[in-house]
Amino acid sequence: MAVKMRLTRLGDHKSPCYRIVVADSRTARDAKYIDLVGHYNPIATPSELVVDNEKAKDWLQKGVQPTETVKSLLVKAGVMEKSNKLSPAKTNPKRKKK
Repeated sequence: MAVKMRLTRLGDHKSPCYRIVVADSRTARDAKYIDLVGHYNPIATPSELVVDNEKAKDWLQKGVQPTETVKSLLVKAGVMEKSNKLSPAKTNPKRKKK
């Protein structure tokens, strides 16, 4: 089973709030999840980020792969260290017309 740490969306239209969850990568974004690790509110000033460090570290040791967004949030929370490696490009570069 491919397990990922990712965000699930809550909140009304134009006022999002997210949960950081551990879920099977094949399920829908807002479907059932395995474990709740924390939450993130980008609308609050300053943005609110609450992460259970023990749970997050435990899941990462078990081999759960965080998404790029969750990875950056975990770095902010101090759970992970920022890697020196550059992440691969998300899209292919545009080709020049001849």
